Parts: sequence; structure tokens; C-alpha cells
Amino acid sequence: MKKLIGFSVLSVALAAGLGYAVFWEDKDDAKDSGQKQGSLQQDASEVMNKAVEVAVSDDGSVNANHLYIPWTINKNGGLFFLSQREGSVIQINGDLGLVDVQNVKTSEKIFNKGEAGFLGFTLAPDFATTKKAFAFHSYQKDGETLNRIISLKLEDKTWQEDKVLLDKIPGGEVNNGGRIKIGPDGMLYATTGDIGKSANAQNLDSLAGKILRMTVNGDIPTDNPYKNSYIYSYGHRNPQGLAWDQDGNLYSSEHGESGHDEINLIQAGKNYGWPVAQGDKEVQGMMKPILQSGDQTWAPSGMAFNDGKLFVASLAGKKIFTYDLASKKFEEFYSEAGRLRDVLVDHNELYTITSNRDKRGNPTDKDDRLIHISLTEKASAN
Repeated sequence: MKKLIGFSVLSVALAAGLGYAVFWEDKDDAKDSGQKQGSLQQDASEVMNKAVEVAVSDDGSVNANHLYIPWTINKNGGLFFLSQREGSVIQINGDLGLVDVQNVKTSEKIFNKGEAGFLGFTLAPDFATTKKAFAFHSYQKDGETLNRIISLKLEDKTWQEDKVLLDKIPGGEVNNGGRIKIGPDGMLYATTGDIGKSANAQNLDSLAGKILRMTVNGDIPTDNPYKNSYIYSYGHRNPQGLAWDQDGNLYSSEHGESGHDEINLIQAGKNYGWPVAQGDKEVQGMMKPILQSGDQTWAPSGMAFNDGKLFVASLAGKKIFTYDLASKKFEEFYSEAGRLRDVLVDHNELYTITSNRDKRGNPTDKDDRLIHISLTEKASAN
């Protein structure tokens, strides 16, 4: 049963131990942040000045409303960490329903415009003790838009930049990629887009249009396919999702130019075709996707693997779809909330986030949202 009682003062909710709480961001802080980050940041501040609502049910269900363009879902024990594109992290205590809005402080100011901003965010494997995470964000230098990968440390409800792992990744207002995750090999993987310049994807001297691989300290692994290079695979247009199966195989989701969105099985050193080939087009020496959308547009983003299936969030497609790796069966899983940016599966519980406030969706008065779906309950209902 959902606990519906709410209070506008956090301390009251703490004292009562209720499963529903709200957090009001300081208006002066929101104003300063808006001045730093531009008009979209001001929009974010207006939304964040509302209460971020979290509802916790007796059955363990956790849902949240009034987020602002969240990009990633992370979970450590009962704590959720949702990065937002304007440059903040929302921490939610999934047991008590309590919320912290955490600032992000970086040495290069986060550039939030178009598809650029504070994008990929992933907790370090030893986060519980180190309080560290990794992030992919856009910035501007001498009038040029770039991306960088950094490590961060959580100190007093603020994520402080700890180390720059890789900078000067080509950036723009479109096709930045931006997903980062730790692989089963302990390496940090990052997706980069072609930033609207398709020739970048085939250029091994450019970090754009690639999947990159590095150590958690930012070093180039000795077993990378190209000597002294972060490049793991190339020929990508705008990859935005990464997931590994139970055997350690890596998969990526990718936006096509017009339709022809792809799910690819990623292998070290391989060429995935863009802009020479997309969809089912066969070109010698280039890899075909294991699944592609044809003339439809999915705009696939975050992915998760569970029980033999890939779960893929899609933006333009406005759904989560599944792809069974053994049977090759493609199915629609969920389509009730508009544009979906990321998906996480934890102990047979699925979480997704909407991206309806990114100027391309039709937000409701609840958006953006964290949505919790029990895979066990959904399976029993079908």
C-alpha cells in the first residue's frame, strides 16, 4: 500500500519516519546555479523549487516526481543517485523516501545546451567506502564545445571533482553519446557521438563516434586494440547505452540518422560502419547490428541486461523494449510515460526515468519521473 501522507518540511518527515518526503532547494543556490548554467539551468531551478516528491510503498516500490531531465540511474544498497543534465545529482533514500539535491562542482563549468550537459554518471565499485563516482560532461574552451570524463567524490552533499581522466573529447549540441559504465573487467567504458560530423566516426585520430575504454585512473589499458589509444570500437553515430550479458559480452544502443537505430554486439577493434553503413547494409570489414529499427525511430538510450534479455529505454520510441539474445525475440515491455532515458534492473526490480522536459517531450505536471516496475509482478500479470 502506498503511503500518501506528505509534508513540506523535511525534518517533520524525518521525525515521523514516513515513507513520503519532499525537499525544497534553497532559492539563492538555485538562482546562482541558473546564472552559471544559462537559460536551461534557470528552467531547472524553477522545477527544483517545487518539491521533489518520493513515494515509498509497503511492498518496497519507489517512485519520484518533479525531476529535471535526469540522465542516469544508479543504486547503492537502498540509495538511488539520479544525475540531471543541468549539473546536479538527486539522492533518494529508497527505504525512507528522503531526498537530497546534491550540487556538482567541476573545474570546467558544465555546458548545458541541446544534447550537451552533465550526462553519464556511474558510481565506483567501491563507492560505499570511497564515495567516488565517474562522470561525462560537456564544457566550453576558447569557444569550442568539448566533453570530458572525470572522477568525483561526494563530500557534504556536494560532488567535488577529484581527477580529470580524459578531456578534449569532441563535443557539440548534438550526438555527444555520453554513457559511461564500469565493465565486468573493471575498466571504465564511455560512448562518444560523432557530434554531427559523420567523418569523425571513421577517423581513428578522433575520439568522436567511438566507444572508449580506460582504467578507473584514466590510463590506457595495455590490451586495448589500438596501441596508445582509448578507442575500443569505432564507426558509431550516437551510442547512448551500454550493457553486458552474463558471459561478459558488451552491447551498445545507437541512434541512426533517420530510423535505422541499432543494438550492436561490441567487439574490440571492430568498425560499426557509420557513416558508410547503417541498418542491414553489408560492407566488408564492417559489423552489422544484431537488431535495427528499419524506417522506425526508437532513439534508444540506456540499457540493462537481465535473465537473458536486454532492456532498452527509448526516447522517440517512448517505450522500454526487450530483446531476447537467445531467441532473437523483440517485445514492447512498457510504454506509459513518454520519453525514457535510462533503465536499471536490480534484484528483479526495474527502474526507468523519463526525459519529457528536454524540449522534445510533452511533460505532465509530474515530470520528470523515476518509475519502479516489479519484473516479477509484471511477469505474473502476463
